[in-house]
Amino acid sequence: MAYQFKQAKLPNGLTIIAEIDQDAHSAASGFFVKTGARDEARQLMGVSHFLEHMMFKGTDEIPADELNRRFDEIGARNNAFTSNELTCFYAHVIPEHLATSNDLLARMMRPALRQADFDTEKGVILEEIAMYKDMPFSVLYDACIEHHFGNHPLSHRILGTSDSVTALTRDQMADYFAARYSADNTIVSLAGKIDFDRAVDQLAALCGHWQQTAPSRDNSKPATPGGIFTLHDEKVTRAYTLALFDAPAVEDDRRYAAAILAQILGAPDNSRLHWSLVEPGLADEAQAGYEPHDGMGEFLIFTASDPKRADEVWDIVLKDLAALADSLTQEDLDRLLNKFITGATVGGERPADRMHRLGRMWAYLGRYSPLEEELDRLARVTIADLHNLLGSFPPSPITVGRLLPP
Repeated sequence: MAYQFKQAKLPNGLTIIAEIDQDAHSAASGFFVKTGARDEARQLMGVSHFLEHMMFKGTDEIPADELNRRFDEIGARNNAFTSNELTCFYAHVIPEHLATSNDLLARMMRPALRQADFDTEKGVILEEIAMYKDMPFSVLYDACIEHHFGNHPLSHRILGTSDSVTALTRDQMADYFAARYSADNTIVSLAGKIDFDRAVDQLAALCGHWQQTAPSRDNSKPATPGGIFTLHDEKVTRAYTLALFDAPAVEDDRRYAAAILAQILGAPDNSRLHWSLVEPGLADEAQAGYEPHDGMGEFLIFTASDPKRADEVWDIVLKDLAALADSLTQEDLDRLLNKFITGATVGGERPADRMHRLGRMWAYLGRYSPLEEELDRLARVTIADLHNLLGSFPPSPITVGRLLPP
């Protein structure tokens, strides 16, 4: 697959990047804003996610129903997401509708933020928070990050809390928007069949008046002392355990080894935890993951089982962790590399996937790395790299949370 990378920066700091494939049959664009739950003051927790909803409520010129209708008319697959560190608004269309899609995305990035819409949507957000309180993993994850990160903003909940969202005002949201949704904190990522020069000219006309605010983020690593806690909930009938411990940051080259190690330990199938716990029927779920952030990262281990077997299940997790270094084989590396290559290749054929990868990478690292280079870097991970990683990021201290029936 031959792709051409191009980049441009407007005088106000807005960055535009693209992976161009003139043989593609579609095109995708996304506005990535480097802001999320970790950038919020604690009393404003949830404002980034709330703002994501408000973007779809229309601009001063385009009401919400017309905005949605225009996206529908061009057959766009459009949506948005908010994380701890990024907010993104995107659309995937056929190439002849890319200019219209970019126009709509750019305009919705400057929402009206009407008080009536704010009041209505606050009720929707509060219902969403209530819904997640019925999801065991979400309840346990929110509690775990609060224990793990303490007062650091990485402990913030993306949805916020019922109290923080209830107390939030429209003017506080507008102030946060003005400070964080600036030109120099936004990246426009494009992929597929693109006329780059035309796109840059269009975006300059649409976004060239956006203000600069020079926003910043504290990337210092917080203390993570670990600890064990237990929650009880009358609505649950299973035992859920979630553990967090330190891992490489997103800018750390050891992230490649971390991604592989997490899969060896706890991929949904054919992993250490799968064969130790799920296959013999000791647990319903047993998975591990790796989450990189600015400044630090974390490994996650999650299990769900019969409450009577919770201790037994966790003992097996600890045994698998202790034996992991000695059990690593070249076969593990080869098998996972083939899975990564297959997944990346399939995703690389979709402009939407390439757009997301490109936008995330630039938002975190501020540079471009072709997909082929990323796969090559994964292929060069060795058993020694995995051993060194385990030595540098041992599962201690570790935060362990349990959610159990009464």
